[in-house]
Amino acid sequence: MNATAAGLVLAAGAGRRYGRPKALVEYEGRLLVERAVDTLRAGGCAPVVVVLGAAADRIRQRARLADATVVDNPQWSTGMASSLRTGLEAVAGTDAPAVVVLLVDMPGVSAEAVRRVAAEASPQALVMAGYGGDRRGHPVLLGREHWAGVATAARGDAGARDYLRQHAERVRVVPCGDVADDHDIDVAGK
Repeated sequence: MNATAAGLVLAAGAGRRYGRPKALVEYEGRLLVERAVDTLRAGGCAPVVVVLGAAADRIRQRARLADATVVDNPQWSTGMASSLRTGLEAVAGTDAPAVVVLLVDMPGVSAEAVRRVAAEASPQALVMAGYGGDRRGHPVLLGREHWAGVATAARGDAGARDYLRQHAERVRVVPCGDVADDHDIDVAGK
């Protein structure tokens, strides 16, 4: 419960199942990537880093991201893990004790959920939002002391999942189901 956590938006995917990059999907009048950045900012995260890959040039042209640090993941097609590594590398250059990770396709995650998770920011923290019974999800907070381990363990589309499972006894779950929805937008029309 120390200094401000950084925010990290993973927005590099091509959205194959969806039919186009989800970062460019408009939802309630804003692009999903803008919404994710705004959610992290409103939740108190600073700085906010956005990782782009597929359609990076189009996203830069269309999205209002001037208040975020935008980085490219040239290996975006290998899966979310490479984007997480790219984002953690960008955040490592800050003095943030922890980073709140948010996927671009989760517009139901609220600033209040981010605030609750970010309130636990410390270099040792591992925090996940809790939804209903025992379901855990985003936003996820990773303390600085875990970044190297997360980066090493991340594979394919799993991101930090395996690392969090390996350290389950240290993961704090913060209830967020009353202020957020953790469902992602996976298929067009949903």
